[in-house]
Amino acid sequence: MAALFGRRMRQGAASTAVAAAAMAALSASGAPSAVGEQPAASAAERPSAGASGQEDPSVTGDSPYHTDLPPLKGPGRNDPPDETPATGSAESGIPATVLDAYRKAEASLAASNPRCRVPWELLAAIGKVESGHARGGRLDTNGTTPSPILGPVLNGVGFANISDTDGGAYDGDTLHDRAVGPMQFIPQTWESWGRDGNGDGRRDPNNIYDAALAAGSYLCAHDRDLTVERDLHQAILGYNRSQEYLRTVLHWYDYYRKGAHEVPDGSQPAPGAPTGTGGKTPSPAPVRPGTPSPSPTKPGKPDKPSKPGDGSSSKPTPPPTTPPPTTPPPTTPPPTTPAPATRLVDLGDGALSAPARERFAERPAVRAERADKKPAAQAKVRFTLTGETGTTFEGGATTVTVTTKADGVAKAPALLAGGKPGALTVKATLLGTTEPVTLGLRGEVTAPRADKLVRTDETELTCEAGATFEGRVALTATRDGQAAPGVAATATVLAGADPADGEKAADQGPYFLTPGDEPAEDRRTRELTLTTDAKGNLLLPELHTDDTTGTFRLRVETTGGAVMVLELKVTDPT
Repeated sequence: MAALFGRRMRQGAASTAVAAAAMAALSASGAPSAVGEQPAASAAERPSAGASGQEDPSVTGDSPYHTDLPPLKGPGRNDPPDETPATGSAESGIPATVLDAYRKAEASLAASNPRCRVPWELLAAIGKVESGHARGGRLDTNGTTPSPILGPVLNGVGFANISDTDGGAYDGDTLHDRAVGPMQFIPQTWESWGRDGNGDGRRDPNNIYDAALAAGSYLCAHDRDLTVERDLHQAILGYNRSQEYLRTVLHWYDYYRKGAHEVPDGSQPAPGAPTGTGGKTPSPAPVRPGTPSPSPTKPGKPDKPSKPGDGSSSKPTPPPTTPPPTTPPPTTPPPTTPAPATRLVDLGDGALSAPARERFAERPAVRAERADKKPAAQAKVRFTLTGETGTTFEGGATTVTVTTKADGVAKAPALLAGGKPGALTVKATLLGTTEPVTLGLRGEVTAPRADKLVRTDETELTCEAGATFEGRVALTATRDGQAAPGVAATATVLAGADPADGEKAADQGPYFLTPGDEPAEDRRTRELTLTTDAKGNLLLPELHTDDTTGTFRLRVETTGGAVMVLELKVTDPT
């Protein structure tokens, strides 16, 4: 079946019939069901990626894809009765290296993310519609395409409008982005999700092992379980937001689950290759100036011989005139390659710090410079996180590679602080140099904080001298309206009901007892340090009183500045 390379467009009657029959076969197979028959969104109906207020672009930037469907089974086709693809059929063949990459990606994700359960057949289905399995397996020995597989320029004309994000490093375009590689990642998505699938220390979207693992990682995002139909559909639509794309991928997924076999790399024709003239009349070859055009000879009428004296004497034909030589156009000297980067400069202000589980205000940034200290464009800088804090880059990765732009600046994605306070290091490594150039950027995850305390108990804070208050004070700490777990808090008993009485712990009145085997007299304290639990709750120990009567204050303050002051009253014994 000839591959059709197209967008989500309205199909003709024949394609509609094929799609409808494919849907029937898919439903009968027991595979995850396709979505309802909704019309595919037109370019005018879809939001322009990158536009203000719109969602981030899909993996491919909603680039074109191959719309051909797997062959259908039916009467008169001599198909097997179980309606499975015939063993050895051309459509079920997958190039050996490509198939190996899909299967290795499945195995790697099964170990690193067992909940996701991504099947290699799903990667094969996406690889089929995105690039025809890397143009039929045209790869070198490392699994890399000899030349980049590029989608159209995403300039908003018929497709998404995505301005350049990689300085042309991946797609060769410094004005707009283009989808790149066998799995068609746009550069900005590759920066977040690119993976090293073949262990060569590089993340190359043109390498089928790297691209297949990156695609699987993206499909598994948001804690998805791809055996759940809703998660499966959301994952595919995140790749290309088109209902027709979803249906096409599901058809191939179902087809490959019924059977697929390995074929040699490059043994299949590259999809989308033009055949014939496409119904257009070939244009005649151009005629050089001064060259006479041959006169057409009428068929069936040979030239009459000349007779002497009949006025038909033949005159010698003048030789064709040769046009004067033209001056060749001036040769444009080849562009000079700028000197490579040799050093990195830290652009941070030393404030690489954030409380646990919060976003860092500053992004790690460096400038790549040449030996003459001028900015180096299109240099590759790898940022790697080290430390035990659990901090990651936005998207969950701990290693990302960024390409510098004209100003030589490489800025890492935003950092998300882990839950464990402590020091961390962001290593910036300049790639492509003979000698390693690495810069260590120091950072810190500080204690989690809260901005509000709310009392959740109804205990009356009045007690007779020499007794114990009934109940215990219970509070909840929050940060931006969400529970704040692991936040340190200090509870202090203060003298007097007026803040003018001071903020130091009282030396008499209500008190807490610290744990221990010592006598109670030795365990009295009027200042405690506590930590909120996993739900942000804080339950204070029991409060006891000595023989001092009067009004006191209980002040509770958290890291982050949340404060609550409660009044304690101690009365004479009855």
